[in-house]
Amino acid sequence: MIALLLAAGGLSFLFYLLMSSSIPEDAANASSAGSTNSTSSAASLPAPVESRLSTNSKQPASPLPQIAAPALEGDADPTRDLKYYVARGEKPTMPEVIARLHEAGVHTGLGAFSPPGTRPPLVGLAVPEDFVLPKGYVRHHQATDDGQRIEAILMFAPDYQLFDAANKPIPLPKDRVVPPELAPPGLPNRRIVLPAPVEANK
Repeated sequence: MIALLLAAGGLSFLFYLLMSSSIPEDAANASSAGSTNSTSSAASLPAPVESRLSTNSKQPASPLPQIAAPALEGDADPTRDLKYYVARGEKPTMPEVIARLHEAGVHTGLGAFSPPGTRPPLVGLAVPEDFVLPKGYVRHHQATDDGQRIEAILMFAPDYQLFDAANKPIPLPKDRVVPPELAPPGLPNRRIVLPAPVEANK
């Protein structure tokens, strides 16, 4: 009987040893499996929103090149002075200056005038200051290239047409200067005389 009890106790002790050695191994396996699952779960999670935005966002467009404004002169006037067209120390004549302006496409200011000598003054009937002009006639004032005033001459008004006794249009000169035969009644038949150039008077 005693031998049977001893045998049963030995078996119980042996079973206890086997069970105690298998528990740590199962715990280690469970811990390893949990760590693997958490790692795979973390890897499967989507990237943070900020990271995706920074990756997918486009690079900012490069700014457009800015065109430099033309340099202004001392008076802040965008139009160029005459010194731009005349070299330092050069003394061109007035016709040469106007010709250079026209070649550069400048037709304002001094460039609005024709070079001296290219448009000679018109010569026609002199109109006294106190003479009353009828409808269709005008005084035309001129000046010489050197600035001398010329006596006014008689011209037909723009868009005016003269008719004869049969109510037929009378052909008018292309320059619209009134010839003596078409002058109004009472106007003295006297043509103007152009003044001599200033240099010739010295």
